[in-house]
Amino acid sequence: MNIILLGPPGAGKGTQAKFLEDTHSIVQLSTGDMLRAAASSGSELGTQAKAVMDAGQLMPDDIMIQIISERISQPDCVNGFILDGFPRTTAQAEALEVMLAEKGLPLDFVIEISVDDEILVDRINARVAQMPESERRSDDNAETLRKRLGVYHEQTAPILPFYRDRGMLKQVDGMQSIEQVTAQIEQLVSAV
Repeated sequence: MNIILLGPPGAGKGTQAKFLEDTHSIVQLSTGDMLRAAASSGSELGTQAKAVMDAGQLMPDDIMIQIISERISQPDCVNGFILDGFPRTTAQAEALEVMLAEKGLPLDFVIEISVDDEILVDRINARVAQMPESERRSDDNAETLRKRLGVYHEQTAPILPFYRDRGMLKQVDGMQSIEQVTAQIEQLVSAV
C-alpha cells in the first residue's frame, strides 16, 4: 500500500504516518526527517538543505526526487510506503507519477489532512513552550511556520486538484483529535 499524506506544516502528517506504519507494516518516509538528517550530517548537500529549511523555503525538486526515488527502492519499502511531505509541487507530483509508473508501483491513496492556519500557529507556540531549548529545531517557531504556510498555500495546495482530477484525493478533518483523525484515515484505507 503506497500512500501520500498532504497538508500544511504542523497538520499532523508525521503522527498519522506513524499510525499507518504501525498498523499496516509499511514504511513512513518523511522528507522532513530525511532532510533534517542530511542537514545535521554536515555534508555539502546537508549544509544546502539546512540553509533552505532555515529560510522556510521548499527544497529544490531535483534533490527531493532523487532522495525519494532512491528511498522507495530500499528493501524495507517492499510492502509499501507513506510519503509525508512529498510531493510539494505539481512538478514533483508529475515526476512522482512518472517515477512510480517506471517502477511499476501504484499510488493507492492521497489523503489531505485539512487544518486551520491559526490553530497550527497556536500548536507550534504551545509545543515550543514545553520543549527544552536543546531539543528545539532551528525551524521550530511561529515566524518560520507562517513563512512555510505561505509557501504551502502558494506552491503545494495547487497539487490538490492534480490528485482530485485523477479521482485519488481524499480529505480528512485535521481539526479533530489525533484519535479521530486516525480513525478517519483508517476508514479510508480499509474501505478498499
